Amino acid sequence: MKRILTVGILAMYACMTVSAQSTIWRNDSIQEVVVTGTGTQHLLKDAPVQTEVISGRQLQQYAGRSIEDILSGLTASFDFNENDMGSHLQMNGLGNSYVLILIDGRRLHGDNGGENDLSLIDPHNIEKIEIVKGASSALYGSDAIAGVINIITKKHREQGIMLENTSRFGSYGDFRQHNGIALNFGKFSSYTNFQLQHSDGWQNTSEEALSQTEYHITDSRNKTVNRHTNWQLAEHLTYQLTPKIELYADGSIYWKRIYRPSGHHPGVDVKTYDMQYNNASISAGGKWKLNETDVITLDADWKRHAYHYAYTDTTLTDGYVNGRFTNYFPWFPGQEELQSDQQLTHITLKGVFSLPYEQRLSAGLEYRYDWLKAPMRVIGGKATDNTQAIYIQDEFALLDPLFLTAGVRLTRNEGFGTRLTPKLSAMLKLGDLRLRATWSQGYKTPTPKELHYQYVRNMNGVLLYLGNTDLKAQTSNYFGLSTEYSIGNLTLTLSGYYNKVDNMIALVTIPTSEAPGDLIVQYDPRKVRQYQNMEDAKTYGIDFTARYQTKHFTAGGSYSYLDTKANQYDTEDDTMKKVTIDGMAHHKANWYVTWNHDFTKRYHLGIGVYGRMSSKRYYQTDGDGKGYQIWRLATTHQFGKNYRLEAGVDNIFNNVDRTPHGLHLGTTTPGTTVYASLTIRFNKGKKLTNKYKSNLNQRNNEEN
Repeated sequence: MKRILTVGILAMYACMTVSAQSTIWRNDSIQEVVVTGTGTQHLLKDAPVQTEVISGRQLQQYAGRSIEDILSGLTASFDFNENDMGSHLQMNGLGNSYVLILIDGRRLHGDNGGENDLSLIDPHNIEKIEIVKGASSALYGSDAIAGVINIITKKHREQGIMLENTSRFGSYGDFRQHNGIALNFGKFSSYTNFQLQHSDGWQNTSEEALSQTEYHITDSRNKTVNRHTNWQLAEHLTYQLTPKIELYADGSIYWKRIYRPSGHHPGVDVKTYDMQYNNASISAGGKWKLNETDVITLDADWKRHAYHYAYTDTTLTDGYVNGRFTNYFPWFPGQEELQSDQQLTHITLKGVFSLPYEQRLSAGLEYRYDWLKAPMRVIGGKATDNTQAIYIQDEFALLDPLFLTAGVRLTRNEGFGTRLTPKLSAMLKLGDLRLRATWSQGYKTPTPKELHYQYVRNMNGVLLYLGNTDLKAQTSNYFGLSTEYSIGNLTLTLSGYYNKVDNMIALVTIPTSEAPGDLIVQYDPRKVRQYQNMEDAKTYGIDFTARYQTKHFTAGGSYSYLDTKANQYDTEDDTMKKVTIDGMAHHKANWYVTWNHDFTKRYHLGIGVYGRMSSKRYYQTDGDGKGYQIWRLATTHQFGKNYRLEAGVDNIFNNVDRTPHGLHLGTTTPGTTVYASLTIRFNKGKKLTNKYKSNLNQRNNEEN
């Protein structure tokens, strides 16, 4: 592994040396317009809040199969554990529930078991990704304690008709399909997006962990990743009511099925059902440009995420039905049982206004209503939560070269009262050097699931999981310092951070005597786990990125050092214990070298070599996840404007984690895989004039 890493570093250095001899070329990465850090537009190099961008050029060259693949391959700040419930994401030491994921500035709604179903995001429809680390509750509210990921989708604004098709094939029956239809006629525009994803799954090991079963099983049928299929159909409509008022409406439907093989040994968690997900969303809103600088926006979203058991064999279940506990309720093949139906209504009103003395004011109102229906898992079958908030932010540019951003949010939650969360950021511009500092507080109330959800899992005995209505709201203090230096084609960034979370919510093992008596009698569990507030948790680390870009060559990488500490009260020993946060890895890194060249006016070739590594990941139970190092070769071939071929090899050196089932895995990759995809585009419309192109570019920047 050390030899491979050395070769990679030498290759990167050699490529950077060769590139340095070429003609100086403008670095497009620092010309990016970003919005996520402050909610307003800034050039990336002048953004008051440190923002990491994965550009469209990087996305095109890397050709990732999923958003998990893209984020883990192109930045060192993320770890993923993919399983049947979704993708467990970790960002700088904190998990899914502390990371806010946005699509075009609006939150993704797809939680299941505390994990996000990121297959809701079509990787072929991403223009760029903006990442802001650290607490951003002052601007974005709950869920933004670790940071924000804003997925910005492609905008199709050319007049006329555009059709596009992308079909991708890979190892283990991996198939990805993307279709888009854009219609733009005068004041009206429409974009219809369809995506389909399928995998046959794979098995890295047939051995079951002894901690999960009372038998030593070496021929299990359980797969590392199960066979699954999902599809999504989405529609986005816009109408230019007046030159200053634009209205929009969009909606989507989504379906996913995970096919689970049944175990065939005593003691194995025999599966008599598949998992099925049904999502839907409806949104509407508009933008009113008061003048060249001032704008008011209104967004209203309704989103639903429903999770079912789709039974494949006769099954007796027990749980709450219509608010009453029921024993041995029968289900038959072909029937579906609702496990949870989460619905979100979210309304935001926001204004951005220019003020005297080089100030820009952002202010807004928000209303959020969460509704959870889980007949078999919540007493009474339902739980709700509603939150209202008002926020204000001021950006000061008067003190050039010092720029300040200050904001505060007042949040009121029906169960947890009122809370102020401030944020203060500063940037000092010294020629090609940028110094940034941020202090911010975070605030997150318990979710309806953490408060009310309860379920059982059979694994070498019954595991009982309980919600907790005595939970406290979580708060955090985040401190970040960064320096960025850009000269010519080279950009270097070094940042350090410290994030302290109080009353952090985690699943904790409790004595069975503390569980409700009726559940103990009913299930006789071997272990009971309950959501509880840990005393506190701290994450701190350093991130470093380097990027050198010329017209034909790009080389760079990132490194992340992380440490975590948490104080957790052990109810069995009646002592306070220091623990690490599950899933933490001290060292993560990635690196890349790409080369692009136009051989003719009609043929463009791109070649990229990518690598990523992680040290072992720490867990409190069942052992640690193994470290890994994975290399990837990607090639892109552009034929004219309308045809594009991508092909490559992932995990070139066949790194596979054979850890038995039931233990935490460092990575779920099946080993060396190959892929190829073909994109075909068809455009029929008016030829764009220079004036229309200028207006189009301005409009896209405003939307981003």
